[in-house]
Amino acid sequence: MAKTKRAVVLLSGGLDSTTCLAVARRDGFEAHCLSVDYGQRHKGELARARRLARALGAADHRVVKVDLSTFGGSALTDRAIAVPKRRSDRRRAAEIPVTYVPARNTVLLALALAHAETIGAEDIFVGVNAIDYSGYPDCRPAFLRAFERLARVATKAGVEGRPLRIHAPLLRLTKAGIVKLGTALGVPYRLTLSCYDPVRGRACGACDACVLRRKGFDEAGVPDPTLYVEK
Repeated sequence: MAKTKRAVVLLSGGLDSTTCLAVARRDGFEAHCLSVDYGQRHKGELARARRLARALGAADHRVVKVDLSTFGGSALTDRAIAVPKRRSDRRRAAEIPVTYVPARNTVLLALALAHAETIGAEDIFVGVNAIDYSGYPDCRPAFLRAFERLARVATKAGVEGRPLRIHAPLLRLTKAGIVKLGTALGVPYRLTLSCYDPVRGRACGACDACVLRRKGFDEAGVPDPTLYVEK
């Protein structure tokens, strides 16, 4: 009998990470979901992540607390900094927005790496995207390749010849492509929350994440189940 493949899946409760979890399950992995309470202003996503992990058949789900709001520097961790709204496509392409959280994906992947070593997993799934995204530097292929190289020399598993693999199945998909993929895999998108600045559980409708999410459903021709404050 073949041994079940284990993978750590970074799960935020948003559209991308949830689709990534569905892909891991499709590919036969026993999914061990990891969410991080990093001091983000939109903690409602953590409750969504718990529900989504159960809905998509994850083996387990853990929440780790690492308070990046101690450093601030981002609209997602410092409520004194306003979340940008209604940015144009041109502005999104030209600048890294203030919603970028310094070193966030490096921290998240390091935590996933530690979890993977502990449970004997050799695979990590992360829902980063480098096409329809907000321009974050830690969502690019070069970053993922560099972290994979780091894992080979920084872990017991790596130096013993069991290199960890980072899977980013959404990396080169448009948001519409992600929505189509997730819809085909039965992702319950009504349970996901992508918004940077939700109001009483509803998406604001105007931040980068909401704009890109709307665009994805519209271009995919799939009804958007999201409840938006701003139409």
